[in-house]
Amino acid sequence: MLHIRVVSPPAATSHLVSRLLADPGVVNLVVLPGAAVPPAGSSEPEHPGDAVQFDVESGSSANTVLTQLRQDGVGPGRPITVETIDAALADGPRPSARRPVFHGDRAPVWDLVHARIADDANYTPSFFALLVFAGLIGACGILTNSQILVVGAMVVGPEYSAISSVALGIERGDARTVGRGLLVLLLGFAAAIAVTLVFALCIRAAGHTPKLYFRGVRPVSDLINSPNLFSVVVAVVAALVGVVSLTLAKASTLIGVFISVTTIPAAADIAVSIAYEGWREARGSTIQLLLNVGLLIIVGALGLRGQRLVWRRWTASTVDS
Repeated sequence: MLHIRVVSPPAATSHLVSRLLADPGVVNLVVLPGAAVPPAGSSEPEHPGDAVQFDVESGSSANTVLTQLRQDGVGPGRPITVETIDAALADGPRPSARRPVFHGDRAPVWDLVHARIADDANYTPSFFALLVFAGLIGACGILTNSQILVVGAMVVGPEYSAISSVALGIERGDARTVGRGLLVLLLGFAAAIAVTLVFALCIRAAGHTPKLYFRGVRPVSDLINSPNLFSVVVAVVAALVGVVSLTLAKASTLIGVFISVTTIPAAADIAVSIAYEGWREARGSTIQLLLNVGLLIIVGALGLRGQRLVWRRWTASTVDS
């Protein structure tokens, strides 16, 4: 269930309330006439609108209500605030939503999905710093043949936020979002590779290369720089899991995506291989990186479109029946 707060112009409040009351998924409707307070320094009148808040069932009802709010232009210049209710205590069964669920799952609230992905795609300096740190951890794992460190690098890397943003941009036809995300990925991985290369060169020059790696015993590196059919399968499945996790807000599942795809480890192996003049290995890791990022984006966009079409069809068939 979601809790929604909006500011309604007084002239539109009656119409808004009527539409909300007509939706079986809307409960706990509260209207506070003239209670909206303008922001400090605003030129708006003292009481620019009515405060309206209510709860709505997640899924189709939430999508319908949010679409109506945008179409009605409620609260111009003010956001529609949405909060997720973790639990609601009530005696007896809760009112049913407008449309039933599909085997226990409710339709994604697409406005929240878009907002969640856009919020994660906030490319601050910390985004690039985390990408660099992840590359350094990955390099340590490669040099010491430690799979645990490589997995740790996967978890630290924040690149999936940019990847999911590009996928959403492609699915929605937003060229600006796609271009921005691709540029960030290019610059971020370039920075991670460059810093990791300097680190690996320093390790080699200082004579601290682990003995096994120096002798060519490199099982972790060999796994990373050898893309094959299984690399494709894992990337495709991880992309599908990723979009399902984002649309259904299953954060625990999303962590599994981070530790399934070979993006940061591939970037780290590119740097380490160049530092040790392993040109074939560097080429293989480059292919691995491009393969994983490309599949995550393409399959992610297709997965988002597929989910949207499936839920739209399910909703339409439920209404017709």
